[in-house]
Amino acid sequence: MKSTPKDHHRKTAFQFRIFLALLFLLTACARQPTPMPISPVTGMPQGTNGLPWWSDSVFYQIFVRSFFDSNGDGIGDFNGIAAKLDYLNDGNPETNTDLGITGLWLMPIFPSPSYHGYDVTDYYSVNPDYGTLDDFKNLIAAAHQRGIRVTIDLVINHTSSKHPWFIESQSDPASPKRDWYIWSQTNPGFSGPWGQQVWYRLGDAYYYALFWEQMPDLNLSNPQVVSEIQKIVKFWLEAGVDGFRLDGAKHMIEEGSIQENTAATHEFWKSFRSYYKGINPQAVTIGEVWSASQAVASYLQGDELDLAFNFDLAGSILNAVSTQSAFLARNALEQSNQVFKPWQFASFLTNHDQERVMTKVGQDVNRAKLAASILLTSPGVPFIYYGEEIGMTGQKPDELIRTPMQWSAETYAGFTTAEFPWRLPNNDYQEKNVELQASDANSLLAHYRNLIHLRNQHAALRIGDVIFVDSQNKDILAFLRYIDSEVALVLINLGKDPVTDYALTLRSGPLSGKYRSALLLLTGAPSDKIRLSAPVINAQGGFDAFAPLPSDQPLPGAATLVIQLQPVK
Repeated sequence: MKSTPKDHHRKTAFQFRIFLALLFLLTACARQPTPMPISPVTGMPQGTNGLPWWSDSVFYQIFVRSFFDSNGDGIGDFNGIAAKLDYLNDGNPETNTDLGITGLWLMPIFPSPSYHGYDVTDYYSVNPDYGTLDDFKNLIAAAHQRGIRVTIDLVINHTSSKHPWFIESQSDPASPKRDWYIWSQTNPGFSGPWGQQVWYRLGDAYYYALFWEQMPDLNLSNPQVVSEIQKIVKFWLEAGVDGFRLDGAKHMIEEGSIQENTAATHEFWKSFRSYYKGINPQAVTIGEVWSASQAVASYLQGDELDLAFNFDLAGSILNAVSTQSAFLARNALEQSNQVFKPWQFASFLTNHDQERVMTKVGQDVNRAKLAASILLTSPGVPFIYYGEEIGMTGQKPDELIRTPMQWSAETYAGFTTAEFPWRLPNNDYQEKNVELQASDANSLLAHYRNLIHLRNQHAALRIGDVIFVDSQNKDILAFLRYIDSEVALVLINLGKDPVTDYALTLRSGPLSGKYRSALLLLTGAPSDKIRLSAPVINAQGGFDAFAPLPSDQPLPGAATLVIQLQPVK
């Protein structure tokens, strides 16, 4: 089809808008003052083998409103999290009664008219429902004393329609804040990436809001807005946060009707990185880029984001454990390994926008354990949504996957002493809670604790390369994690039944010499009577038809076996 002069005019105008967006970003970057670095927090663990600290971390995602209420008003708060820090990490690596996490992601902590907080009205204060800024700083200090770093949700794609900036922007076309948002005199007519309405009429003009009418998008092509964002980042880094989870990271700057993963968005993140690393080189950014893995990886080339969530892998892990398919699990992990470096992506199972794991796997505790085993022994920086470690359930609408944490069988799950909580806990809290599972060595909570502590103790499981091993059995997922100083062999039986007919084969690999096998973890059977054999290494650094357990000791159904291969000198 031939283009018309009108088509050519539209194309030229569109290209000019892209040019302006990039020019604005370059101008903002050129004008930005050199930020003053802050002093690093002392006494915090550093990364292994020169890698950044987050490569060694296991993060825990908290919806503050639902975690623990310290003052009896029915709403979770900062002091409530502080009161439960020993549950997360007691600061003593010799104990295993805590969960062992080393990073926190707090969902939005800013003032907001909504319960979830993703429509911000003030970026320089905290939600009064959660406490004071001093309470928040005290929480950070207490977390740091236990070796836990704290990241917060930073929502800068949009604000609340009740934010003073937008109120001023809408009040007068001549307002200095008018261009802080995206306005059009006519309706551009296009829809959003998932078919939603994005243009809303207000007075004689239309404003752009990608996610919801009450969440107008900021104009991040405007250098004044970029400068304000930098002030916000500086404020919170100086307050002590260790980094930011970046909401809707692929939607920062639109190019006409193209509303995700634009060139201007990538340029924005490059400028953003330069600024915050100038304040705290150790601060981390974790991007929510809900796209296919190749698109996600484009943000992780060393000059934009530090981490991004691996949505493809999360869905594939849950699909694999639900269908008992070692093939699907291996395929997903191999694809992820081809696209990302092991410490470059954030691995997870579910989050605040998705059906909870226990609901997804049909209330099958063994399936939930298998998902945790894959998450916490494979490459990536793991993130755990609060309550997943005890098997909390929940599905859409969103409020039902953000219910109060189930601490005990007491009234309202031990979440609050208020007459009425902000939201009722799940009905099953008397049978499914922390207190009940903490004393059960076979519980889901115990499984998470064991896996996290194992990961914390063994660098090969945190930062090691991965090489997959043929098991000759459809139910067994097998792989090596290795660094120069350590090798771990992981076997996960995704089937329900015990297995003896397997033979591990690695045609070529990183091994040499002789090894002995040391048991690190076995679930589903007593470990004190296990007899392990070691592989005979072939000329190519692999092994052939190896079975670490004797024929009279099958690998139990839904079991996880982790072995350390120790060199024999």
